[in-house]
Amino acid sequence: MMKNALLGATLALALCSAKRCEAQGEPHAFPVTAASGNVAAASAVATLPGAPGLTTFISGFEITASGATAAACVNATVTGLVSGNLTYAFCAPAGVTTGAAPLVVNFNPPIPAASVNTPITLTLPSLGAGNVNAAVATHGFQE
Repeated sequence: MMKNALLGATLALALCSAKRCEAQGEPHAFPVTAASGNVAAASAVATLPGAPGLTTFISGFEITASGATAAACVNATVTGLVSGNLTYAFCAPAGVTTGAAPLVVNFNPPIPAASVNTPITLTLPSLGAGNVNAAVATHGFQE
């Protein structure tokens, strides 16, 4: 009898884990990340996806780049947020082999998407001619 009860409890736990069950009424958070990869003289875009029945949260992002033929400043934007869009200035120095100062932003507390199943997107516009390295990365979770 005890063996059957233990087997039943193990099976229930396995099914619960497979279905992303909630423990004691608390929702589980599922990590999500996105990155643009390296882009040259083009927009770098990273999107945390939306998911049916879940809200996406952004906990931070990073922007890195090298310089361009001429110095350039652009506005990076984070869209899809409950509080509206956020804008950050990012500058690339003159000189193709010169590194730009990275922009690292952490949100504490994390910021939710505007609604359930809504993606959050970070976009860095092109840094101009001669820029051969630009990348953005975002991280967050869904619950």
